[in-house]
Amino acid sequence: MTDELTPETPDEHEQPIKQRKNGLYPAVSDELADNMKSGWADTELRDLRPIEQAPNAARRRAALSARFPGERLVIPAGNLKTRSNDTEYDFRASTEYVYLTGDQTDDSVLVLEPRGDTHRATIHRLPRSDRDNGEFWLNGMGELWVGRRHSLTEAEALLGVPCEDVRELAGTLKEAGGPVRVVRGHDAGIEAALADKVTAERDEELRVYLSEARVIKDEFEIGELQKAVDSTVRGFEDVVKVLDKAEATSERYIEGTFFLRARVEGNDVGYGSICAAGPHATTLHWVRNNGPVRSGDLLLLDAGVETTSLYTADVTRTLPINGRYTDLQRTVYDAVYEAQEAGIAAVKPGAAFRDFHDAAQRVLAEKLVEWGLLEGPVERVLELGLQRRWTLHGTGHMLGLDVHDCAAARTESYVNGTLAPGVVLTVEPGLYFQADDLTVPEEYRGIGVRIEDDILVTEDGNRNLSAGLPRRSDEVEAWMAGLLGK
Repeated sequence: MTDELTPETPDEHEQPIKQRKNGLYPAVSDELADNMKSGWADTELRDLRPIEQAPNAARRRAALSARFPGERLVIPAGNLKTRSNDTEYDFRASTEYVYLTGDQTDDSVLVLEPRGDTHRATIHRLPRSDRDNGEFWLNGMGELWVGRRHSLTEAEALLGVPCEDVRELAGTLKEAGGPVRVVRGHDAGIEAALADKVTAERDEELRVYLSEARVIKDEFEIGELQKAVDSTVRGFEDVVKVLDKAEATSERYIEGTFFLRARVEGNDVGYGSICAAGPHATTLHWVRNNGPVRSGDLLLLDAGVETTSLYTADVTRTLPINGRYTDLQRTVYDAVYEAQEAGIAAVKPGAAFRDFHDAAQRVLAEKLVEWGLLEGPVERVLELGLQRRWTLHGTGHMLGLDVHDCAAARTESYVNGTLAPGVVLTVEPGLYFQADDLTVPEEYRGIGVRIEDDILVTEDGNRNLSAGLPRRSDEVEAWMAGLLGK
C-alpha cells in the first residue's frame, strides 16, 4: 500500500489536505502544484440513465413523507470506519439509506425537507475531488488515491434526486428550525449538529417505521433476493468441488472458496460465512473457520451472497465431507429435514409468523422423545421448552437488505404478526449435540445439523427461492457425487 504525498500547510483550516506525519515528500513546490492543476481531460459522464431501483426508492420516500408530514427527516449513509491506523474497513452504507435511495456512497445523507403536505428530497454527498487545491492527488481520500466518484450532476441523473455538497449540511442542520428526526448510529457529525433538536424516542419511531416498511418486498427486491440465492447455490457447488483441498488445509479454504463466488457475482458475503466442520457445527455462529476438515465428519455451511444492490441470501446445508452420511448422521439429518418440511408447509398468507417455528419445534421435540433423550409427553416438552437444549435458536427470521432484516420492527408487527404475500423469511431448524454434553449418548456428541432455505410468501402459499440446492439426505449425496464425478 503506497504512502500518500504530504505537503506542508500553514493553516490546516485553509487547506483540506490530510497530512501524514512521516511522508517522504515534506512539501509541494509551486511549480508542481500548478502543473497538477491542468492538462486533465473532461471526464464528466453524460446521458446517464437512472439506476434500476430509482422508481422503487421514490415510492418508498413518498410513503415515508406521508408518515411524517411537516417534519425534517435525516437518513445518513454512514462514514468509513477505521480498521487500524490509517486503513479502513470496506464501506457498507446503512440499510435505511440504501432502501430510500439505491445509493451506497459513504458520507452521504438523505434529507427530506417538509414542503406543505409533502417533502423535498435531497441527497447530500461529496462532489468530485477539487483539482484547484490539490485535494484530488494530495489527500488520502482524493480520487487519485481511492478512485473517481460521481459528480453531483451525475448522481442526480442516476438517483433521480437533487444532490448537494454534504460538507455544508452539518452547518445548515445546526441552524435549521422545526421538528426533525434522524436515523442514529451512522454519522456522528450529523447527529452532533442535531443534538439539541431530536429526541431518542422520536428517532426510534423513524427507525421502526423504516424497518417495518421493509417487511413486504416489492418485485425488484424479490428479484434481487433470487439473484443472491442463485449465486449462493453456485457457491455451495464450488465448495463441494474443493472439499479435498479443504481437508488438506482447513475450514478457511471453504470460506475463501465461497467468498470468491460472492465477490465475482455480487458485492460481498451478506454476513460472516459459517464453515463449521465436525464439532464446530454445534456452535451456532462459528465464523473463526480455522478448524480441520475431516472425512467422516459433517460440514455445516451457512453462507449467503450479497448482490451489488446489497440484498443477501441466507442458506445452510449440512454435508457429509466424504459424500456419505453415517447411519446416525442420517438419522439426525432426516429429523431436521422433517422439521423443516413441517415449517415450510406452515408458511402461507394469513398464517401467524410463529406457526412455522412451532411446527418445526414440534417435530424436533417428537424426535428427541422418540430417541429417549427427553421424557414425554411431547406437549410437556414443548410447554417447558426442554427441546431447546438441542434446538437452541428460533426457526427463522426476515430476510432482505439485512440478513436479519426488519429487526427494529415492533414485536406485534414481526414475531406476533401475520404473514402476507411479499414477506421473505428463512426456515432453518437445527439439532446440536455439544461435544461435552453428557446427557446424550457418546455417539451423538459433536453432531450439529441445520438446514436453511429462503422462503417467499406468495398469494397461494410459498416459494422456496433456494430450491436449487437439494435438501433430502439421499438427494444431497447424489448431488455431491455428481459434482465430484463419482
